Amino acid sequence: MYTFDSRVRYSETDEEGRLTVTGIINYMQDCSTFHSEDVGVGVGYLGEHRRIWLLSSWQIVIDRYPRLGERLTVGTWHNDFKGIYGYRNFVLRDLGGNDCVRAASVWFLYDLEKEQPIRVTSADTDPYGEPEPRLDLGKAPRKIPVPEHLEAVEPVVVARHHLDTNHHVNNAQYVEIAREAVPDGITIREIRADYKKAALLGDVIVPRVACGEDKCYTVVLGSETGEIYAVVWLRAEA
Repeated sequence: MYTFDSRVRYSETDEEGRLTVTGIINYMQDCSTFHSEDVGVGVGYLGEHRRIWLLSSWQIVIDRYPRLGERLTVGTWHNDFKGIYGYRNFVLRDLGGNDCVRAASVWFLYDLEKEQPIRVTSADTDPYGEPEPRLDLGKAPRKIPVPEHLEAVEPVVVARHHLDTNHHVNNAQYVEIAREAVPDGITIREIRADYKKAALLGDVIVPRVACGEDKCYTVVLGSETGEIYAVVWLRAEA
């Protein structure tokens, strides 16, 4: 497992002094980026080879929200590569070695010249070493079912602060937009996200929300013409 140590900053906390959902996802994205940089296949390397890794889906389970000033170890490891896909797990652990957050993710390798996904080769995987066992996060559907009836809420215009180095809306920002679309005051315990199409600067994202059983919300983030950028499922604390 690749790790780095950190401490929850005031700028990463919410009104209750807890690490935000966006902060949690940013820690995990940073960890996988640091891992790639440290083994020599980071952003610069991928740019030279005209390739990028794109996130296909997340499953994130939040057992406990770390609090302001708390020291954490953020860890990641790969557990498989198959076809165009790479599978990666994450944890946020406290000083007692307890997992606060556990996550599984699926990525795919994309060729910028051909503008299409490409198969992963040993040159792409060898720097990460041998795969490690996959986390068991419980059963989850391969794709998030989209309810028939959804209610549109206030649209969001993509601004520069939403973008990352790929000039797309960052993965964490989709989840943040979805979180803002559900009722205030809930505590999110599980997140699933399926990414469909990259939103760009100036695009309008229209969140459409359905509330299901057991305080579960499905948020479809789409364009004004109906294209889907991402589908996010949020399970609130009962």
